This record gives sequence, C-alpha cells and structure tokens, in this order.
Amino acid sequence: MKPQHAPCTVVFDLDGTLIDSAPDLAGALNDLLVQYERPQVRLPDVRTMVGDGAVSLIRRGFGRSGGLDGIPIERLRNRFLALYVDRMTLETSLFPGAEATLHSLHERGCRVALCTNKPVGMAEDILRYFGIRDRFHAVLGGDSLAVRKPDPLHLSVTIERAGGQIGRAVMVGDSNADVKAARHAGVPSIAVSYGYSSDPVESLGADLVADHLDQIPDFLVRMELLG
Repeated sequence: MKPQHAPCTVVFDLDGTLIDSAPDLAGALNDLLVQYERPQVRLPDVRTMVGDGAVSLIRRGFGRSGGLDGIPIERLRNRFLALYVDRMTLETSLFPGAEATLHSLHERGCRVALCTNKPVGMAEDILRYFGIRDRFHAVLGGDSLAVRKPDPLHLSVTIERAGGQIGRAVMVGDSNADVKAARHAGVPSIAVSYGYSSDPVESLGADLVADHLDQIPDFLVRMELLG
C-alpha cells in the first residue's frame, strides 16, 4: 500500500506571477510623478521595480530624478495607493495559464494560497475581479502581519492558514523575495521566468524555473508533492 501524504500546498505570489499588473502600477506611479513635476518612467523599467511593495516602487521611481527630496514617504504612499485603487484592474490581466492551473490544482486536491506584498484588501479585490478568489484557501498581503516577504514568517503563516504543512508546500514566485522567503522557511521554490525580477531568473536560486504556469502541476509531480 502506498503511504498517504498530506495534501500539497502551493503558495503563489501575485504581481509578476499570476497577474500582469505592471501597466496599472506604472500608470499610478506616473500619475504620482507628474503631480510632483518629475519625469515619468517607462513601462519596461517599471516591470523591474515591482515586487517589494509600494514604498519600494515609489523610492525607485523618484530615485530616477533626484530621490524623495524631503517628501514624506508615507504621504507619497497614501497618494500612490489612492491613485492605484482607482485603476488596479484597468489594464491588468491574468498571465496565460493562471486560471487553468488553479483549476487543475484544485481538482487534484492541492491547497492553494496567496502570499503577496501587495495590501491584502487590494489583492482580494483583484482575485474577485478575475473570478478566482474561491480557488484560494488563504490570502495574506504585505499588511497582514508585522513582517512580509522576504521574511520567512510571511510564507510559513500563509501555509499554516491554508491548512498546509511546511514539509508539503512549495512557493511559486518571480522575485528574490519569494525565493529567499521560501529558502529560509524550509520550502522549495519555483521561479517563473516571465515575471518582474530585475535579476536573471536563473540567478535567484529557485529549485525549478517555469516558463509557463501550465508547467506547475508537472513540476509538483517531479518534486513528489503530487502523485
């Protein structure tokens, strides 16, 4: 008789992994830059700035034209979020294979969770907009805990709240923060090659690299997390 294992838990990042949100993030960032008479940032450049939260994105955007210059970062963050919430699904789209992969994992008995540095309310709204919120057993954002990725606690608590086990989990993301959080939580990771990392995806140190979300179920079989 084959030994029975606990269900696997697949934890996804959001921006650059499940959704292509860069166009709307760029729109909000550029609206903010215009308000402060700063030059706008090109979309390809914004893609390399996403993944570490709004404050990091703002600092990088303003850093191209002299930095914050004494402007309180919290004021900029609040203005940016107000601009972004009004347009966060205007040009954002699911990456190819996202819906089918989530459905496949659900059908095969996996627990699925989201661990993102985006504010949790925004993440929930985006999932509902695309009709995929019901595929997730847990959703944690950058404001759900006192820490966020790359802190491994963000990931381990996400797995726990999804009803999963560390030894039967995997992190799927596009950034160094995702891979680092997984490594220090004792969880294997899959990096996607199409995301927003400013570093070559091969340099992140993930266990596997996926070029398409459709590969995830087969990778889980290879990692002995799925039968």
